[in-house]
Amino acid sequence: MRKFLSPEGPMAPDAAREIRERVSPSSGWFYRVRKTLYAGETAYQQIELVETEEFGRTLLLDGATQVMEANEFQYHEPMAHIPLLCHAKPERVLIIGGGDGGVLREVLKHPSVTQVDLVELDEAVISFSRTMLQFCSQGAFEDPRTRVHIQDGRSFVEQSKETYDIIIMDMTDPAGPSLRLYSREFFLALTRVLKDRQSRFIMHSESPDLRPQAFARIHRTLRSVFPQVDLALTTIRMYGGLWSFAMASLGTEGASPRDLSSEEIRRRMTARGLEGLKVISPETWSAFFASYPYIQSLLEQDGDLCTDEHPDFPDSFSYR
Repeated sequence: MRKFLSPEGPMAPDAAREIRERVSPSSGWFYRVRKTLYAGETAYQQIELVETEEFGRTLLLDGATQVMEANEFQYHEPMAHIPLLCHAKPERVLIIGGGDGGVLREVLKHPSVTQVDLVELDEAVISFSRTMLQFCSQGAFEDPRTRVHIQDGRSFVEQSKETYDIIIMDMTDPAGPSLRLYSREFFLALTRVLKDRQSRFIMHSESPDLRPQAFARIHRTLRSVFPQVDLALTTIRMYGGLWSFAMASLGTEGASPRDLSSEEIRRRMTARGLEGLKVISPETWSAFFASYPYIQSLLEQDGDLCTDEHPDFPDSFSYR
């Protein structure tokens, strides 16, 4: 990675600096920086690591907050454990993106998992995470079950000869190169590498409050391909508030997440030795799938689909 100099200077105190970031086209939030630890460029994006007063170490890519040490679990736990707990015995997992290692860390907590293929376009992000974000990956890249592939996620899926019990797409917001992974054509390609009707695909689907058009468009596009799409909601502070996940499957052979009782979730978590989680529990499970009426109305709206020919989202914006 090539280092660049910020106005405050690299690896120096930033007593008066604040990160001011848009989380919607017309609103945003801010947080105070104690010190800039690194600022540089990879072949694909700008990367910055800062020490903050409230959230600890914080990673930004192209000016957008990606990982905060204090609350990264609010994102990584649901992304990993919701689909894996819906599967009776997940063994093979594909992670598209996720170079910080947080989702990988959580996936590897399931003892039935025998192989995780992590596909990341930007090798520098993984190298950076291994050295500067150990709080996030916690040695997950060194686990013998982990296989890292440095390539475009869509190309990997389209060329894959393997199938997976769980596929997790941990990508940046739909803009630039990542748009190709939000299209109907890509979702159709995913159906070929899902092992069976018990398999699950999960992705974040933006915020119904901050980006309602993007939220609705992602779900419309998924529903045009998959017969079952489940919505999960939670609060993720580092992304500005209420956030959503979309989990899709090829049918109804496996249990719908709403059909799994707290007793069944407790049984599965106990059998898998899942302890010390901060968001996922038998008591909180059903809350993820309780959607407000105004959010349901967004899902019922008519509109276009995200396709290779028409990939751009109408409510895209610059984070800065």
